[in-house]
Amino acid sequence: MKYALVTGGSRGIGRHICIETARLGYPVIINYNSNKEAAEQTKKEVENIGVKAEILQFDISDVGQVDNAMISWQEEHKDDYIAVLVNNAGIREDAMLIWMQNNQWDKVIDTNLNSFFYVTRRAIKDMLTKRFGRIINIVSLSGQKGLPGQTNYSAAKAGVIGATKALAQEVGKRGVTVNAVAPGFIATDMTDDLDEKTLKKLIPLNRFGKAEEVANLVAFLASEKASYITGEVISINGGLY
Repeated sequence: MKYALVTGGSRGIGRHICIETARLGYPVIINYNSNKEAAEQTKKEVENIGVKAEILQFDISDVGQVDNAMISWQEEHKDDYIAVLVNNAGIREDAMLIWMQNNQWDKVIDTNLNSFFYVTRRAIKDMLTKRFGRIINIVSLSGQKGLPGQTNYSAAKAGVIGATKALAQEVGKRGVTVNAVAPGFIATDMTDDLDEKTLKKLIPLNRFGKAEEVANLVAFLASEKASYITGEVISINGGLY
């Protein structure tokens, strides 16, 4: 059985990605770090569609936790594999570089960039063996143009963009596609601290995006309809450049 794994799937964009991926018929593995209640709620929403869901707890920035959780899952699912991987989980620790602390840099790089390596390398072997896979990395407008106060976040997301393009060339012949989705300002709890009234004036569509709009794009990239798209970074930002 082909599963979909969504990191940070318990809330926000991740929750909607779980739901839309389930609509494609994939059983969904909902990764979470600390908010089990939210993960259980997402699980219920997926199951209401009529699709199997599992929750899998691990901190994506901790290589030991990633390895233990994913190896255990694979041992318990001998006849199954993760065919769709959405590297969605991420954090912000915004600060001007001159005042940025080591832990703010390290935490953002570990969670947004190193986690891509930790999780993807555990999933990709089965994709290559089965000759089918979809890897979708959630990056950011910040990783494309850079944003002041987000040197750490911009660096991490730009790193994932480069990794997306390189990995797509490594695995394409085995039927595995690798793409990135770059949201702009999306209305979630991660952007609650932003001044939406002011920022939306910079956006041609004059609003923040919705989490479900990002999820719909991710679901398309996970589908058979996107089988000839790989190595791409697709923006979903209301025209903000």
